[in-house]
Amino acid sequence: MNFYIIIPAHNEASSIGLTLDSLVKQTLQPKRIVVVNDNSTDDTQDIVEGYSAKYSWIQLVNSKSSNEHLPGSKIINAFYKGYETLDERYDVLCKFDADLIFPSNYLEQLAIHFTADKHIGMAAGFCYIEKNGAWVLENLTRKDHIRGALKAYKKDCFLQIGKLKPSMGWDTVDELLAKFYGWKLVTDESLHVKHLKPTGISYNKASKYLQGEAMYKMRYGFFITLISALKLAYKKGSFILFKDYLAGYFKAKKNKIDFLITEEEGEFIRNLRLKGLRKSLFGFNKP
Repeated sequence: MNFYIIIPAHNEASSIGLTLDSLVKQTLQPKRIVVVNDNSTDDTQDIVEGYSAKYSWIQLVNSKSSNEHLPGSKIINAFYKGYETLDERYDVLCKFDADLIFPSNYLEQLAIHFTADKHIGMAAGFCYIEKNGAWVLENLTRKDHIRGALKAYKKDCFLQIGKLKPSMGWDTVDELLAKFYGWKLVTDESLHVKHLKPTGISYNKASKYLQGEAMYKMRYGFFITLISALKLAYKKGSFILFKDYLAGYFKAKKNKIDFLITEEEGEFIRNLRLKGLRKSLFGFNKP
């Protein structure tokens, strides 16, 4: 099974070598790795060039963009810079962050999942962060959600969902669309991936409204946005974030920002979200 990997990187000199080192040591070696050096001002380029000189299947792509780290659009635009350099001879396409250390059997285990069931469209392990000298689960989302840091898509699934959306919410809408088209998602609790930087640490203040904007663009509607914003703000321990999320939603609605999905896909997503909310709030699902 051929794995192609794209790694967007912005000032990741402290970690990109560790990420690449863990990938070259995989029991199932990737066929291609493309690191997109996105306007770095540190030694990211030099480190990647060292690996590309040693391994012919590792490539560096230099890209110039704004230094502003807005979640979603910046990283996905960088992803596409790497995607443009690839051919079509992949079975699984991965978008990995540049601050991860993978266990040596990571890709091999994903290949086992993808091979076992042709309906599996996405698969991943779990991110762990260092806390008080121990590696603990980075518990930001449900365990059936695949984190944006370590996405792996079967080729047909990736193409059917329309690839990745250059917007905050891209790592949620991809899963919702995969389910819309009948694909299964697998998360493997045996695969512990070390995440060297906590999620969102480099996001700027302007990004706080983009979460609510993303909920609008995914056609959540007000009620689901309200509950989702409340749950997310509670998980992050900040009521101010709840107000920011709603402000972002209403601003997007007022400005009639383009949706990421069709009306039909939106109806499916709302029903799916409502089903999930019923289950989490009341412990059951109605048909």
